[in-house]
Amino acid sequence: MKLTLVTGLTGLLLLGTIVELLRRRQLREKYGMLWLAVLIIVIPLSLFPRLLDNVAELLGVASGVSLVLFLGIVFLLLVCVHLSWEVSALEEETRTLAEDFALLRAQIDADRAARDELVSTDG
Repeated sequence: MKLTLVTGLTGLLLLGTIVELLRRRQLREKYGMLWLAVLIIVIPLSLFPRLLDNVAELLGVASGVSLVLFLGIVFLLLVCVHLSWEVSALEEETRTLAEDFALLRAQIDADRAARDELVSTDG
Protein backbone atom coordinates (compact mmCIF):
# COMPACT_ATOMS: atom_id res chain seq x y z
CA MET A 1 0.00 0.00 0.00
CA LYS A 2 2.84 2.41 0.78
CA LEU A 3 4.46 1.79 -2.61
CA THR A 4 1.15 2.59 -4.29
CA LEU A 5 0.96 5.88 -2.41
CA VAL A 6 4.59 6.79 -3.16
CA THR A 7 4.16 5.94 -6.85
CA GLY A 8 0.97 7.98 -7.11
CA LEU A 9 2.49 11.00 -5.36
CA THR A 10 5.64 10.76 -7.47
CA GLY A 11 3.51 10.65 -10.62
CA LEU A 12 1.52 13.70 -9.54
CA LEU A 13 4.71 15.57 -8.61
CA LEU A 14 6.24 14.73 -11.98
CA LEU A 15 3.03 15.79 -13.71
CA GLY A 16 3.20 19.18 -12.00
CA THR A 17 6.88 19.53 -12.91
CA ILE A 18 6.26 18.71 -16.59
CA VAL A 19 3.34 21.14 -16.81
CA GLU A 20 5.44 23.89 -15.19
CA LEU A 21 8.39 23.26 -17.54
CA LEU A 22 6.01 23.44 -20.50
CA ARG A 23 4.45 26.63 -19.15
CA ARG A 24 7.88 28.28 -18.79
CA ARG A 25 8.87 27.00 -22.24
CA GLN A 26 11.87 25.18 -20.78
CA LEU A 27 10.69 21.88 -22.27
CA ARG A 28 9.65 21.48 -25.88
CA GLU A 29 6.09 20.37 -26.48
CA LYS A 30 7.04 17.14 -28.23
CA TYR A 31 8.98 15.95 -25.17
CA GLY A 32 6.36 17.26 -22.79
CA MET A 33 3.64 15.30 -24.58
CA LEU A 34 5.78 12.15 -24.37
CA TRP A 35 6.18 12.48 -20.60
CA LEU A 36 2.52 13.39 -20.12
CA ALA A 37 1.56 10.23 -22.02
CA VAL A 38 3.76 8.18 -19.70
CA LEU A 39 2.15 9.81 -16.68
CA ILE A 40 -1.34 9.14 -18.02
CA ILE A 41 -0.38 5.46 -17.83
CA VAL A 42 1.61 5.53 -14.57
CA ILE A 43 -0.81 7.46 -12.36
CA PRO A 44 -3.87 5.21 -12.90
CA LEU A 45 -1.72 2.09 -12.52
CA SER A 46 -0.39 3.43 -9.22
CA LEU A 47 -3.94 4.03 -8.01
CA PHE A 48 -5.19 0.61 -9.16
CA PRO A 49 -2.24 -1.82 -8.78
CA ARG A 50 -4.41 -4.90 -9.41
CA LEU A 51 -5.06 -3.53 -12.90
CA LEU A 52 -1.36 -3.95 -13.64
CA ASP A 53 -1.47 -7.59 -12.56
CA ASN A 54 -4.53 -8.14 -14.75
CA VAL A 55 -2.77 -6.59 -17.77
CA ALA A 56 0.33 -8.72 -17.09
CA GLU A 57 -1.80 -11.86 -16.88
CA LEU A 58 -3.56 -10.92 -20.11
CA LEU A 59 -0.19 -10.55 -21.86
CA GLY A 60 1.15 -13.78 -20.35
CA VAL A 61 3.75 -12.08 -18.14
CA ALA A 62 4.52 -13.62 -14.74
CA SER A 63 3.79 -10.49 -12.70
CA GLY A 64 2.93 -6.84 -13.00
CA VAL A 65 6.33 -5.88 -11.64
CA SER A 66 8.06 -7.81 -14.44
CA LEU A 67 5.88 -6.06 -16.99
CA VAL A 68 6.69 -2.62 -15.58
CA LEU A 69 10.41 -3.41 -15.54
CA PHE A 70 10.33 -4.66 -19.13
CA LEU A 71 8.28 -1.71 -20.39
CA GLY A 72 10.50 0.72 -18.48
CA ILE A 73 13.63 -0.68 -20.12
CA VAL A 74 12.02 -0.60 -23.58
CA PHE A 75 10.90 2.98 -22.99
CA LEU A 76 14.38 4.07 -21.88
CA LEU A 77 15.95 2.39 -24.90
CA LEU A 78 13.53 4.21 -27.21
CA VAL A 79 14.32 7.52 -25.50
CA CYS A 80 18.06 6.85 -25.93
CA VAL A 81 17.63 6.04 -29.63
CA HIS A 82 15.55 9.17 -30.16
CA LEU A 83 18.05 11.39 -28.34
CA SER A 84 20.92 9.86 -30.32
CA TRP A 85 19.03 10.68 -33.51
CA GLU A 86 18.48 14.27 -32.32
CA VAL A 87 22.17 14.66 -31.39
CA SER A 88 23.23 13.34 -34.80
CA ALA A 89 21.01 15.88 -36.55
CA LEU A 90 22.36 18.68 -34.36
CA GLU A 91 25.96 17.65 -35.06
CA GLU A 92 25.30 17.81 -38.80
CA GLU A 93 23.64 21.20 -38.45
CA THR A 94 26.54 22.49 -36.34
CA ARG A 95 29.07 21.29 -38.92
CA THR A 96 27.15 22.99 -41.73
CA LEU A 97 26.90 26.23 -39.76
CA ALA A 98 30.63 26.16 -38.97
CA GLU A 99 31.44 25.69 -42.67
CA ASP A 100 29.12 28.55 -43.66
CA PHE A 101 30.66 30.75 -40.99
CA ALA A 102 34.18 29.95 -42.23
CA LEU A 103 33.17 30.85 -45.78
CA LEU A 104 31.63 34.13 -44.63
CA ARG A 105 34.73 34.97 -42.57
CA ALA A 106 36.96 34.25 -45.58
CA GLN A 107 34.78 36.51 -47.75
CA ILE A 108 34.93 39.32 -45.16
CA ASP A 109 38.71 38.98 -44.91
CA ALA A 110 39.00 39.08 -48.71
CA ASP A 111 36.76 42.18 -48.87
CA ARG A 112 38.84 43.90 -46.18
CA ALA A 113 42.05 43.08 -47.97
CA ALA A 114 40.64 44.44 -51.23
CA ARG A 115 39.41 47.59 -49.47
CA ASP A 116 42.76 48.13 -47.72
CA GLU A 117 44.58 47.66 -51.03
CA LEU A 118 42.26 50.13 -52.72
CA VAL A 119 42.75 52.69 -49.92
CA SER A 120 46.56 52.29 -49.98
CA THR A 121 46.74 52.76 -53.78
CA ASP A 122 44.48 55.83 -53.63
CA GLY A 123 46.37 57.46 -50.77
